Formats: sequence, structure tokens, C-alpha cells
Amino acid sequence: MKAMNRQKLISVSTVLAVASLVATAIPAHAAHVGVSRSQIKLGMTLPMTGAASLGYNKIPGAAKAYFDYLNANGGVNGRKITLIVKDDRYVPTEAVARTNELILKDKVMALLAPLGTANVKAVASSVNPARRGVPVLFINTGFSGFADIKKYPTTYTILPSYVMEAKIMGEYIKENFAGKKIGLLYQDDDFGIDALAGFKTAGVNFAVTVGYASGSQSAAAAAGWITKFKAAKADVVILFAVSSATSAMLGTAAVLKYAPQWMLGSVGGDATTIKLTGVPAGVLYNAIGFSSVPATTDLNDEYIKLFSDLYAKAVPGSPFDLNVLLGMNSAFMTAQALKAAGANPKRKSLMAAIDSKGATFASSALVPTGYSKTSHVGLTGYWVGKYSPTGDLAPIGGTYVTYTTDSGTGAVVKSTYKRPAMPAKGLPN
Repeated sequence: MKAMNRQKLISVSTVLAVASLVATAIPAHAAHVGVSRSQIKLGMTLPMTGAASLGYNKIPGAAKAYFDYLNANGGVNGRKITLIVKDDRYVPTEAVARTNELILKDKVMALLAPLGTANVKAVASSVNPARRGVPVLFINTGFSGFADIKKYPTTYTILPSYVMEAKIMGEYIKENFAGKKIGLLYQDDDFGIDALAGFKTAGVNFAVTVGYASGSQSAAAAAGWITKFKAAKADVVILFAVSSATSAMLGTAAVLKYAPQWMLGSVGGDATTIKLTGVPAGVLYNAIGFSSVPATTDLNDEYIKLFSDLYAKAVPGSPFDLNVLLGMNSAFMTAQALKAAGANPKRKSLMAAIDSKGATFASSALVPTGYSKTSHVGLTGYWVGKYSPTGDLAPIGGTYVTYTTDSGTGAVVKSTYKRPAMPAKGLPN
């Protein structure tokens, strides 16, 4: 018995000694997932291929262009940013599988800019980044539900919600199209349901509403939609739709010579993406559009100037467009968050930095963010513009007039927000 106890004691002592040696051999910072002495790993899933890839597949390259510039200038506290990108083909099951790879195999510190409401929902349910303590930064969807901090405690939105957008559209209609007949095309899912809620709050009365199922948009479907809008004698038609539906609608309308005053939601109003579908950007001419960031052709804007220069050097010949700007801006804000997270950033300190300082981060956007300890709401508004003959959105009258609101019953107000100046060389300070 004594021999057995002595043998157990020796075994336990050996285990403890080995554990002590291992603990001593591993530097403390190795315990911080995705962070080493020399790098910080981030992961991104987006449709790099497939029908939804048009335009959106430029976001990773745009983010990487900024991170490469950042790395060439010392990185963040001496660490370089490595962005690992995986193709989810805009399929929820693929998004789940690829995100699991990023977290379990690649061991990234945080997820950055995943695209699509259905994908983000699927990942939240099946992968559960919140339970794992993984930050999900600056998601590329305006679904208002993701701002629920209790349900999605590690998720941070960046785009204004679709509810906010619809409310701002409603305010603009009151100011400029009172008494006109309004028509609405919307995608019949979370995207469109958010819009309907916003329009209801704004008190917009529609002469006709037309819903379509995601994936059903086509030129033939658009011809049927147009028949309904014509029958209702709509003066203004709002397209709260994805870019492929916008393309089908405007392209078909041009052939049928149907020309109401078009009003385009931000999701479906990207001229570059519309051109990639084979529809000329000229069909956008004189349509009303909404954006949170400056016009991508506004080279007098210091953010546009720096980002467009960086992108031109990184990806020669590729047009600088809205998707590129949003990708670079998300990377720029991520760099500031990592800098604010401290000399040895952890997942928790990264989120704490956004909670406490995120509202003060520099951004190209012309409207404020709503980050705080009780809010993971990103941008809170839009400016209103019109499209030129070349499909470029520019502020009406040459001056940016911005509106801000919330996703609830709060008022839509003209904003007096003053954007922070670009930090020196566009690097976090």
C-alpha cells in the first residue's frame, strides 16, 4: 500500500513538473487566440464565387490592401495583420463550415465583415461565436436584429439598419413627394421585412407594394412588376432590393420605356455591381440613392483620396467603388480597435475597446456610429444623392445633407455630425 502511494505521488509530481515546464516554455501571449508576438489573425467569409459574388468579392482585396499598408508601416503595436479569407458562396451551410474552420483550424482572433443576413444568422446559431467569445466585427448586413446585444453579444454591426434606411426614405418622401403615389418593390425576407417596419414607422402610404422571393428576380419577373406599378399609376417607385433585382427592373423598364422617379435602396444601388450584371450604369441616371460614405468619385475627400490611392497601388486597374470603400473602411476601423485593445490584445479587450471608444474611431462615413457599452449599433444614417449619367451617386446640389435615426420609433433628424479628421498617414494613433 505504501509503495503504491509512493508510486502515485511520484507520478503526480512528474505530471506537475512537466506541466510546469510546458507552462514556462509557452509565452504568456500564446494563450491569446489568434495573437502571437508578430501577428494578429483575422478571418473573413464572403461569396468569392457564385451568383452573389459580383462586387462583394472585392471586399477582401480591399481590406487586405489597407492591412498591407498598415503592416508596411509597423502594423499594430509591432504585430502584422493576417487576413484569412474563405469562400462561402453565399450559402449558409458553407458559411457555417468555413467559419468553423477559421475558429477551430486557423484559430483567428476575430471574424471580420461576414456578408448576408442568412449567413450571419446561421453562423450565430450553429457555430455560436458568442459562446466561444469570438468577436464578429462590422458585419455586412443591415438587418436590425443583429443589434440585439443580448442575443448577439459579440457581434458589431457597421451598416445602418434597413429600418433606419426606410425611415430616412420616408422622411425624404414627405419633404419632396408629398401627395405623390408611391410604389415599393421589396425582397420578401428579413431584408424586406425590416424595410416594411421602417416605412410603417415613417407613415408612408403605398399605392402598391410588390414582394419577390430571393432568387426569383429576372427580366421576365420585372416585366410583371412593372405592370403592377403602371396599373397603380405610381409616381415614385422604391426598389428596396438586391442589385440583381435592381438591374432586372431598370434594364426592363428602359426597354419598356417606363420611367417613374426611381428611388434605390443602398443594397441594390451599387453601379459597379449593376454593370457586372450586363446592364449599363446609365439606367441609374437621375435615380435617387442613399449612402453613408462619401461619393467614391469625391477625390476632394481626404478618406476617398487615401483609400483610392492605396487600392490603385494594391490592385491596379480595378475600379475603386462602394464595395472597395466599405472593405477598406472596415479594415481601417478594425486597426483602430486593435490599437485601442492594448499592447497585448485579447478578444475581450478588443470588444471592450469598441464598447468604450468605438464611437470616437475615425471613419470615412459622414454619419456617426452608435457604439457604447450597451449598444453594438454601427452607422446611424445616410445622405441623399442622385445618379449621374455614368452611374455615380453624388449629393444633390453638391452638398452632403445627412439624416440620422434609430431602428425604433425615434425621429429622423438632419445631422450636424462632424467627422473626425483622417489620422496622420491614415494609421491608428
